[in-house]
Amino acid sequence: MSTKGQGCLYMNDRDELPRLLAAAKVLKLALAESQASVLLSYLDELHQWNRTYNLTGIKTREAMLSRHLLDALSVHPYLSGSRWIDVGAGAGLPGIPLAIVQPQKSFWLLDSAGKKARFMRHVVRTLGLSNVTVLECRVEDYVPGNAWDGPFDGVIARAFAPIDRLLALTGHLLEPGGRVLAMQGPKQSSEVVSGRYTLRERLTLTVPGAEGERKLSIIEKNPEAGH
Repeated sequence: MSTKGQGCLYMNDRDELPRLLAAAKVLKLALAESQASVLLSYLDELHQWNRTYNLTGIKTREAMLSRHLLDALSVHPYLSGSRWIDVGAGAGLPGIPLAIVQPQKSFWLLDSAGKKARFMRHVVRTLGLSNVTVLECRVEDYVPGNAWDGPFDGVIARAFAPIDRLLALTGHLLEPGGRVLAMQGPKQSSEVVSGRYTLRERLTLTVPGAEGERKLSIIEKNPEAGH
């Protein structure tokens, strides 16, 4: 990842940096202060753009810190492999925070909404995130064209679709043996995974500062399933 943006200053609450570093320890994330600064610069951009473009229903910066930033970072231990695609990425969640803290991995962020894709491209330029590619299209219409952009080691989705629908939409994007990480809210019902996939784990995650539990389903595409 480019070092551009590593020294960015965040504009709001000056207590945020120590709060973010403390929360990262709870999430068992070894977060450098320089990475924390870039994460807060992303939060600056999200908070500012959201006033005009309504990128997210969460309006306050404090809520964005816990319910967006820390929620995204809570899944960092479960990303195996080196190439991930975030489908329905919206304002870049969880893909942009994960790309900041895992610069050795490459992330493709896909969303069909033009204003959200424009915001993500702006963030990539502003923060110098050379390990991020933004795709503006529907997931069912995106076909990886070469070895550089797929199939992927993993698909991640945050409250994008029920699991059966998510698997149907993204199966062509995933390598055999690759993982799908389905991030779900506390009221999400348990769904049966069958066919070409195996449910490896269904976890409950606690996000510092956020009310309620978060669910994470880790699903593996069976090696014999093919592309």
